[in-house]
Order: sequence, then C-alpha cells, then structure tokens
Amino acid sequence: MESNRKAFNSIDEYIASFPEEVQKRLKELRAIIKATAPEAEERISYQMPTFTLKGNLVHFAAHKNHIGFYPTPSGIEEFKDELSAYENAKGSVRFPFDRPLPYDLIRKIVAFRVKENLQKAGAKKK
Repeated sequence: MESNRKAFNSIDEYIASFPEEVQKRLKELRAIIKATAPEAEERISYQMPTFTLKGNLVHFAAHKNHIGFYPTPSGIEEFKDELSAYENAKGSVRFPFDRPLPYDLIRKIVAFRVKENLQKAGAKKK
C-alpha cells in the first residue's frame, strides 16, 4: 500500500497519495498530534509526515497493513506496557488497519514527547 514513493512537499500531499480509507486514518492521526502539540511545526522528513518542536517530535507513515508511528525510542520505552498490544521496535510502533487507532495512547505519547523536547531545550540553554 505504500504510496508511489514520490518526493512530497507537504503532509497534505503525502496523505492525498493514499486510498480514501487510509487517508481517513492518516488525517485522524495528524489531528490528534496537532491537538496535543499545537505549537509543533509540520514538515516532511525522510519522506514521512513529521512534527517538530525544538527537534523531531514524532513521525508517521502508511504502509501496506498498518500505520507506522515513530515517537523516538524514549517514547516507546516510556509506554512499553501500553504498547505491548502492538508490534513495536526500538523507536516505532505499528497500528494495524484492522484495529482502531488508540487515540488516548497516542495523545499520551505525544504529550510525553513535547515535555521531553521542551525539557531538553531548556537544559541546553543553561
């Protein structure tokens, strides 16, 4: 299901390259991230939708059977118990298309990453 692998200039362009049902899920995920981290900036990085706030916050991408969510290794480690219901690795988790997105868990992970990035940025200033 991966999109046609062209170079994307925006998250809108990325989302539009997928079938309608996948677009719906990608839009839902994007909305959750934006609501949880309204000060974060959107961009394309590694040809994936990316949110940044004092550095990379989270990435996401659609694949054949799942949406990959990439909240860095610290985001996975912090929520490893809650993420155990999903296939995950050091810095990523797979949300399969045959299950609803775990909205509350995504919100908690994004909020954790916002706090983590802001703390790191504050520590660098000292």
